[in-house]
Amino acid sequence: MAKTESGIKIITSNKKAHFNYFLSEFTECGIALMGTEIKSLRTHGCSLNDAYVIIRNGEMEVLNMHINPYDKGNIFNHDPLRNRKLLLHKKEIRWFDDKVKKDGFTIVPTRVYLKKGKAKIEIALAKGKKMYDKRETIKQRDIARKLKDGDF
Repeated sequence: MAKTESGIKIITSNKKAHFNYFLSEFTECGIALMGTEIKSLRTHGCSLNDAYVIIRNGEMEVLNMHINPYDKGNIFNHDPLRNRKLLLHKKEIRWFDDKVKKDGFTIVPTRVYLKKGKAKIEIALAKGKKMYDKRETIKQRDIARKLKDGDF
């Protein structure tokens, strides 16, 4: 669990998204959760691998976000992969919808964190990388690592 100076406790981040997409326009939004889901998040039971956001009926939902069932939740536990509604203003949802429809972007979640005790998710507009872009990213990462270690 990483804690920053602004009181944010990062629960998980989507490292695959940074590798597979060019990300822009990061936005913070809330998540509509059930009681046992927030308890499970506090114990770091979350994964964003293969998660993405869709806009349906004027609402944004995150799909394939896995939140582990709460250990002590018994019959009140939730479905780990259920669709979860994102809490944004209507104007923001329309803006994202225009970007997805007109410009061919995808919306992906980049990280989940707790801010002042409330669960938040950061989403970003994403444009897919080609294979040569991914190789360039790997190359830049290797160069930075070698410079840091002093191998050059």
